[in-house]
Amino acid sequence: MKMATLLLIVTAVLTALVAGLFYAYSCSVVLGLGKLSDAEYLKAMQNINREILNPLFFMSFMGTALLLPVSAFVFRGQQPAFIFLLVATLTYLTGVFGVTVGGNVPMNDILDKFDIPGSSAEALKQMRDNFENRWNFLNNIRTVFSVISIALVICACLWNKEV
Repeated sequence: MKMATLLLIVTAVLTALVAGLFYAYSCSVVLGLGKLSDAEYLKAMQNINREILNPLFFMSFMGTALLLPVSAFVFRGQQPAFIFLLVATLTYLTGVFGVTVGGNVPMNDILDKFDIPGSSAEALKQMRDNFENRWNFLNNIRTVFSVISIALVICACLWNKEV
């Protein structure tokens, strides 16, 4: 097996892991969290946002951001695989990485500093109202873009003679 093919397979696996994570959030986790009281919801999101900052998540999330452009570069000149990888890269970097860094992370940081036990019921409701729908909307964007990214990487795999 060529190194380029191995690179493409690893890129596909990491991209699929990220897409699966955001998909699972969109179709189950946020739905379950939505059933919680304001204080329970905010505390659960604080804990989830803290726990996701771990080596396995960073390996897949940052690894995809790194390996997609590397894969596109390696497959330059090999049409249509290169085009699929280039579009997958742009899709991931804008719709997944960009939305996360520019949208979800700043919201998570604000929530992390929020004092749940020391807040009134009205303050809890206000924080949840400011957080939940916007965060879920941004997560749905990440979900769609990550699924598009993995579909494009799969297309690149299908057009690679080695896979």
